[in-house]
Amino acid sequence: MQVLLIEDDIALAEALMQSLKYEGFAVNHLTQGKQAITSIKTELPDIVILDLGLPDIDGTEVLKLIRQESADLPVLVLTARITLEDKVNGLDLGADDYLAKPFEVAELMARLRVFERRASSSKHSGLSIGNVRIDSASHQVSVTGENIDLSRREFMLLKALMENAGRVQTRYSLESKLYSWGEEVASNTIEVHIHHLRKKLPDNFIQTIRGIGYIVQSA
Repeated sequence: MQVLLIEDDIALAEALMQSLKYEGFAVNHLTQGKQAITSIKTELPDIVILDLGLPDIDGTEVLKLIRQESADLPVLVLTARITLEDKVNGLDLGADDYLAKPFEVAELMARLRVFERRASSSKHSGLSIGNVRIDSASHQVSVTGENIDLSRREFMLLKALMENAGRVQTRYSLESKLYSWGEEVASNTIEVHIHHLRKKLPDNFIQTIRGIGYIVQSA
């Protein structure tokens, strides 16, 4: 899943980015609220981690603007504001969860996994096309009833293609779902993942649209 981290404490942000990547998340980092809103308007991430104490605009205002863009985008608020009133205010403004600083990284990861499970249960938790079935809740893929082994990125790539069945996905759009900004990605990375996936899936399940990208046809 693609996480947007909005945090101006560079040391904390770098530590969180390392932990998130280790857990298999693609994570992008911004230090200012206005930048974050521009980014979200351009492309919605899967999850936002938002610090309230930003240098250019208060995080509560960022939260309001996020909710104007999307009512469903999961937002986890990080803050040193620990009073009950602060917490209630943040939740009333649309935060899905609230974590007071200092916090344990393990607790943050646990809360993000809750977001993942919610997303999986509400959107394509069980999606079938032909004899290929993907279960987002259990991270399992089966072909004709037999489970196949996929890496996390192979799974996310197949999920992106199947959720957008019938629509061509460009290499850039697929890279943005799998990798963080600035992360070094070889020019043929998506092609390599597609090659490995094709070995495990029925013939022609993933089709190449030359010069554009890839498509899985809807059933």
